[in-house]
Amino acid sequence: MGLITFLLVLSVLVFIHELGHFLAARFFGVTVHTFSIGFGKRLISKEYKGTTWQFSLIPLGGYVKMKGQDDSNPALVESGDDSYNTKKPWQRIIILFAGPFANFALAAVLYFCIALLGSNSLSPTIGKIVENSPAFIAGLQVNDEIIRINDKEIKTWDDVGNTIRNSQSALQFYVKRDNLVRTFIISPQLADSENMFNEKIKKRMIGIAPAPKIVTIYHNPIEAIGYAYSTTIESSKMIFQGVQKLIQGIIPSSEVGGVITIGKVISDASQTSIVALLTITALISVNLGVLNLLPIPALDGGHIMFNLYEMITRHKPSDRVFMILTIAGWVILGSLMLLGIFNDITRLMQG
Repeated sequence: MGLITFLLVLSVLVFIHELGHFLAARFFGVTVHTFSIGFGKRLISKEYKGTTWQFSLIPLGGYVKMKGQDDSNPALVESGDDSYNTKKPWQRIIILFAGPFANFALAAVLYFCIALLGSNSLSPTIGKIVENSPAFIAGLQVNDEIIRINDKEIKTWDDVGNTIRNSQSALQFYVKRDNLVRTFIISPQLADSENMFNEKIKKRMIGIAPAPKIVTIYHNPIEAIGYAYSTTIESSKMIFQGVQKLIQGIIPSSEVGGVITIGKVISDASQTSIVALLTITALISVNLGVLNLLPIPALDGGHIMFNLYEMITRHKPSDRVFMILTIAGWVILGSLMLLGIFNDITRLMQG
């Protein structure tokens, strides 16, 4: 069942990505010969309005084959108003960007649904207090529930952390203890900490940690729109930063996961709840959008860079340079895929 869920989720994500390319291409009058979910040998196909829609043997991706554009033949040129290579660079950029944008849009829709169904977060309940910290000195206790800080209503532990981190002066905490609301004035202090990438940083803290207690937050449709937008943006930033830290060597290459890890995460989420499955699907969708925008020649981001170069210089890169860079891009992608699979196998053997 886990394998079926994984294949369904991956197929949906690939379909949405390629649908973005397809719709943008058709909007500009580009003929699309093939819309494929998967690579390799064709399993099922149907022709509709000049496009062959198909499922292929290897379900780890997909593609749309447009007239005048073929990654296996980067120097391909086909004439006609319905050809990709005859379109203006800015039109090609929109066609290329439409795929990743579709993934971001799908993630936003999923986060909107999650907000309506109920998003799970850590409760704003204190589970630990550091001795001699501002919270300890002020009199906060374990199991205190923070319900408001200054004029801001607190619903989750993230609300607590964000409010403290962005503070510039003393804060008034409203805390529920033994069914009574108590108030405390606490001045956050700048202290050593670590971010999600285990980097040493300085941030404002009061010396508390959350209790292992989950709270479900339900949003009305208007609130859900804001939640979907902000969560999609934050997820995108997190993945962009993760890629940057990986390139810088801050995140070790052993942390790179492959298709086995993705499959396991999706399978585990599907067995937990529909909200967990939607959350993982949204995060992977954002991941696909971000990764496809990287300036690697074989990806959408690489092709966008080629078109930006053409817009700036008024001429295309030479066929030779275009071919060399595209092959280099495929080598990079192949290496990353092999690294991910190697790490997946290593984890399985160690586990």
